[in-house]
Amino acid sequence: MSFSATPAPGDFAAYWSAVMDELEALSAVPELTHNALRSNEHCDVYDLRLTSIGPYRIFAFYSIPKGDGPFPVNYHIGGYGSVVHIATYEERQQYVTVALRHRGQRLADQPFAAAYPGLLTSGIDSPPSYIYRGIVADCCRVIDFLVDRPEVDASRISVVGDDLALITAALRPQVDAAHTTPTLFYGAEQLAPRTNAYPLEELNDYARAHPDKAAAMWRTLSYFDPIHFAPQVQAATTLVTGNEKDLFSPEVIAPLAAAFGRTPEQYVSAHSSYQDGVQRARRQAERYGLGEPVLPPHWR
Repeated sequence: MSFSATPAPGDFAAYWSAVMDELEALSAVPELTHNALRSNEHCDVYDLRLTSIGPYRIFAFYSIPKGDGPFPVNYHIGGYGSVVHIATYEERQQYVTVALRHRGQRLADQPFAAAYPGLLTSGIDSPPSYIYRGIVADCCRVIDFLVDRPEVDASRISVVGDDLALITAALRPQVDAAHTTPTLFYGAEQLAPRTNAYPLEELNDYARAHPDKAAAMWRTLSYFDPIHFAPQVQAATTLVTGNEKDLFSPEVIAPLAAAFGRTPEQYVSAHSSYQDGVQRARRQAERYGLGEPVLPPHWR
């Protein structure tokens, strides 16, 4: 499948500098509430609320292992859906974990409740109004919170997720490692028309419903294409692709991999939560000197 990168907008750097300046001007005002129901003999879990741009209050599950820290971090940026689950019982034994629910997702849906499908095109006809401008800020706000926490080893912060994980790693150099699976913004103008699967089909729906706004939509999305962020990523990155039959095949992802200043490790998904989960868990445990990771019984 032929593929070539879309050029970055001329004001790409200025756009994101303005977003980060807006975020920096706001205090995070962290609020931690102990969640007794989800805590156990291995960890204490908290409901975490932070202020992001808007201003907007966002939510995350924040878990701290029992014992002597500081601990490495696994920060999960949830996928495209209304509900983001807490990190696994096993992972919470070894890591400080964060499971973000950005604006619009459940428990961060006041005053804005996201629609699925629908979120991907909310405000998309203009870069300043696009909902993901705020969502990227939400993702970065969590890093701002983490680096000052006494239980966190700020030199061992790992972020896991889709395009948003890569973007966060680019905008927050404190991220040490990234495990990213591009699915939303990479090459959207070229790749969305080649599929009818959601969420990318939302872009096709929008182009059909609003043909006069299609060009504006593709321009907005160019500000979010991870290929324009990749050169800024300092983190050790695992770049997850599909196989040769998938839309995000290694061939299609190749230009993105080449854009990194620090060559990423590439991993072809087995489309198995077990196999992919074991791969990620072992890679992170090795990087952070934790020995064999604690795995769910059915993964051992």
